Amino acid sequence: MPETTTGSQTDRPRERQFGHRPVTVDHPTRAVLLILVSGACFSIVGTIVRLTTLPVYEKVFFRSIVSLALMGAVALRSHQNPFVWNPRTRLLILRGIFGTTAMTLYFYAIQNLTLADATILNKLSPFFVIMLAPLFLKERLSRYVVPALAAAFVGAILVIKPQLDFKALPALGGFLSAAASGSAYIVVRSLRGKEPPYKIVFYFALVSTVAMIPPMAVHYVRPAQPELLALLLAGVLATIGQFCLTFAYHQAPATKISIYNYSHVVFALLIGFVLWSELPDPLSLVGSALIVIAAIYNHRRILGERVMPPPA
Repeated sequence: MPETTTGSQTDRPRERQFGHRPVTVDHPTRAVLLILVSGACFSIVGTIVRLTTLPVYEKVFFRSIVSLALMGAVALRSHQNPFVWNPRTRLLILRGIFGTTAMTLYFYAIQNLTLADATILNKLSPFFVIMLAPLFLKERLSRYVVPALAAAFVGAILVIKPQLDFKALPALGGFLSAAASGSAYIVVRSLRGKEPPYKIVFYFALVSTVAMIPPMAVHYVRPAQPELLALLLAGVLATIGQFCLTFAYHQAPATKISIYNYSHVVFALLIGFVLWSELPDPLSLVGSALIVIAAIYNHRRILGERVMPPPA
């Protein structure tokens, strides 16, 4: 029997608030489409990063300053001052530091790996969240997660292919970008319900922008107009992708839709093949498959635990 918006309280779907409009029913199809749009946006951002020849720190700067301007506009429209200090400002800055580290390492990996390999390594971030959440958020670690973690990290080793030289540094950078992303998500989760999403993104963009100024002051490479426009477009697309992801999680439960984030890997694989004739080597393909299978397994287990009745 479909849910309705009338009747007793027990018959009503749970309400979620996004902006000023309440979302009163789940829309899984809409949520999946939003995640696919988000994945396409982030894949195009990665493509732009790969195509432009500027130093990584300038790519981070121009991508971030667009988000900073957009989130600043949101703050002004809401008549809010994001610079007002409160007990959570340190956490907002810490989230910005983790996010800046993740983005810088991810951009470095994109420049030196196939687009698909860099993307799949970055998609290890949920597994770092799983490992860190019991330590910092006191969340219970299910025994079913252990084999998923093991498979994911075996997959990561196959993609990285550790070597005793500097050739593995870009892959290691992609792996560490996932660790930094996972740390950032832990901080975001600790801020849930305490700070508005725009403010969290604002501080991420603020820290990223400020952190890139010192290396730019030492060695600034003036971008050609096409590159500058491309990087500003990357900033716009990254912001759109983030908002689509946020909208998606307001349209349906995370447990039902989070697995579709791995569509980003498919987009990256297709773009890399079309533009650069890139195909991951066999070990990378096996490793990528292990990571995706581990994510699907963990996702199915989460769903199973949620539908099981509590023990008597």
